[in-house]
Amino acid sequence: MTRLATRGGAPADGLIAIGASTGGTEAIKEVVARLPAQTPGIVIVQHMPAAFTPSFARRLDGLGAIRVAEARGGERIQPGHAYLAPGHSHLLVKKNGAGWVTELAQSAPVNRHRPSVDVLFHAVAREVGSGAIGVILTGMGKDGARGMLAMRRAGAWNIGQDQGSCVVHGMPREAALLDALDEEAPLDQIAARILARLRPG
Repeated sequence: MTRLATRGGAPADGLIAIGASTGGTEAIKEVVARLPAQTPGIVIVQHMPAAFTPSFARRLDGLGAIRVAEARGGERIQPGHAYLAPGHSHLLVKKNGAGWVTELAQSAPVNRHRPSVDVLFHAVAREVGSGAIGVILTGMGKDGARGMLAMRRAGAWNIGQDQGSCVVHGMPREAALLDALDEEAPLDQIAARILARLRPG
């Protein structure tokens, strides 16, 4: 089973949380396509209307080894699988036995967005803590920055897309300003940096 090497060096069962907005559809495709089937489970928020998230999930599913589906709520998060927030709901994760399950919520928008990256990242900070990797990609505004800071304070390792490869550097920049990032990297190196944090258990 693939394990996650945390910042303290101790392995823990892993989960990867990805957030993006403007320009994010291509950025997410670039990252997901480069990850192998042994990758820990992935949860994704892309700011996108509900009419388009099912087709985006299908496009991601055909890219490589990671199986991608629009989250329905209540799924057990499996290695080698990614769960995309539907455009009508926030996506959260909840500890369930030895792993985690997805949850959907139609509560009020956060940072004017539903789904919100902050909502996902705060849930990951609470429920996963040091077993998580956070990824913030291109996007306008500040959604995800505070949630990413909560993740880092909980022991997660976080990476942001660098300014040169972003369509809009707003979201990664806001996370960097809060000291929520451990590393910044060009888009074409982010998957490799994630994999460098993983090791056989």
